[in-house]
Amino acid sequence: MTDERGVTYTHGHHESVLRSHRRRTAGDSAAYLLPHLKPGLAVLDIGCGPGTITADLADLVAPGPVTAVDQVADVLGVARAEIERRGLSNVSFATADAHRLEFADGTFDVVHAHQVLQHVADPVTALREMRRVCAPGGLVAARDADYAGFIWFPQLPGLDLWRDLYERAARANGGEPDAGRRLLSWARQAGFDDVTPSGSMWCYATPSTREWWGGMWADRILHSQIASDLRELGLATTAQLEEISAAWREWAAAPDGWIAIPHGEILCRA
Repeated sequence: MTDERGVTYTHGHHESVLRSHRRRTAGDSAAYLLPHLKPGLAVLDIGCGPGTITADLADLVAPGPVTAVDQVADVLGVARAEIERRGLSNVSFATADAHRLEFADGTFDVVHAHQVLQHVADPVTALREMRRVCAPGGLVAARDADYAGFIWFPQLPGLDLWRDLYERAARANGGEPDAGRRLLSWARQAGFDDVTPSGSMWCYATPSTREWWGGMWADRILHSQIASDLRELGLATTAQLEEISAAWREWAAAPDGWIAIPHGEILCRA
């Protein structure tokens, strides 16, 4: 999906992608922010995806309002269903471009973006917009993965190929897959002078989490937006994508399989 600035969301919204995103919670994806949340705060959740993190945030700040935005209208339907399933009444939805947020200055107490800045054309502009719509003294929070920092075992050649191709596709689409290490720099460029940087990891090594992560990527590399992009850009053949898919399944089946996924985090005082 390409926005008006010519940026493509590298993952797309195939079922295999949403399968991954639906597993996310505020606890495993926004722990650095949670101590700062309390009932009554107004929150903007940028790039809400299927809405599982949004729902957790809404629980924590209720009766405060949460506005969930995404650039793709279709995925907002998935998020609405999650909010309805949870019985929450303090969440509203809108499509939005992170570079040009259609909200008045100082509207929100907290502006949150998870795995968003790695995909936008200009993350510094996006952070400036996040600061603009945040109330003075409020918090701008962002967390992004850093693909170059992924560590796994066994060290399968197909997974090295996967990371190389993913990073090339993400950059061809206008993004920065190694965003995690750059968040502090981007925040400083955006004019924040009160920034708390941190980092955290996802780690998958149990049979169930290996089956989920490896099986999800085995499907994504064949059927999601990145598969189409890699072929259309001439970066990979179908045979290479099948090799990567098989490698993910081999990794998932390995009893000593392990992966760690590092993330950068920033809490910026507006």
